Amino acid sequence: MPSWGELLKEVNASVLAGTPNALDAIRQKYLKALSDLTGRDTILYAAKWTTGSIAGNLISIVDEDLQGFMEAVYGLKNPNLDLIIHTGGGSAEATDAIVCYLRQKFENIRVIVPQAAMSAGTMMACSGDTIVMGKHSFLGPIDPQIFSQNGFIPAHSILEQFGKAQEEIKNDPGKLSSWIPMLSTYGPALLVLCKNQIEFGTKLVRSWLDNYMFKGEDGKKATEISGYLSTHKNFLTHSKHISLIKAKEIGLKIVELEDDPTFQEAVLSVFHATMINFNGSAVKIICNQNGNSFIKQQQQQQIMQMPFPQIIQQPPQR
Repeated sequence: MPSWGELLKEVNASVLAGTPNALDAIRQKYLKALSDLTGRDTILYAAKWTTGSIAGNLISIVDEDLQGFMEAVYGLKNPNLDLIIHTGGGSAEATDAIVCYLRQKFENIRVIVPQAAMSAGTMMACSGDTIVMGKHSFLGPIDPQIFSQNGFIPAHSILEQFGKAQEEIKNDPGKLSSWIPMLSTYGPALLVLCKNQIEFGTKLVRSWLDNYMFKGEDGKKATEISGYLSTHKNFLTHSKHISLIKAKEIGLKIVELEDDPTFQEAVLSVFHATMINFNGSAVKIICNQNGNSFIKQQQQQQIMQMPFPQIIQQPPQR
């Protein structure tokens, strides 16, 4: 398998030679090579989310993605799937629909995280029978974020702040006036929403862990892991990165990517080719090893600001 630099040379040579859809063709070449190596069907789900330059609605997990997965699943016959995910997260409800669909199609799903699967991406990873992570791979907390006029706020923080206000006012009614400006932005509906969203995400992950990763066990690990991942105070920030070491520590079934150098090279070749793909117009890619693809692109004015040849980022160390 090629190194990062060799892959760049291959891509640039293909582009200069005028090869049609060169970026897609090279990504598919290495995706097919990975599938041939493992003997498993392989689906890639990746978004251009790490640059912070793309609108969230284009790169988040949304209901539209189910169409992409339907296209990627079409024609696949193997009961075993490798699902490569690289995402910053998105809708828990859309993630639920995607997992439900994939689990009806495949008996065994191995989730591969070549760099990061955060938030709802972590939820999706927890629906796998195992998760493959490298030393450079990360998961994240699954505590829900509530959109407000001040941006996204952890649901747990809203509930904790409201609880603190209740306690202080109970002990000292004179403090009511100082809490009124904050409390006026909250309402019964918001508090119920926070509680429901926390419960929804936790229950989903617990049920997936119980039914797949820890199938046949007593449910204790599923409950502990889902509870830990959904509790904001364990991380203090929704963007906290959970390493391979920590993922193992909390009890997830993790396979280390570095344990098999040939497999590692194959996975990272797919990932690097995909990241190079994102130097073009694509911002989200859902595809399988046979070439079935669902690709979301950015608007033309954004493409003009991000020309392809500027490929300078360094890959994770292998």
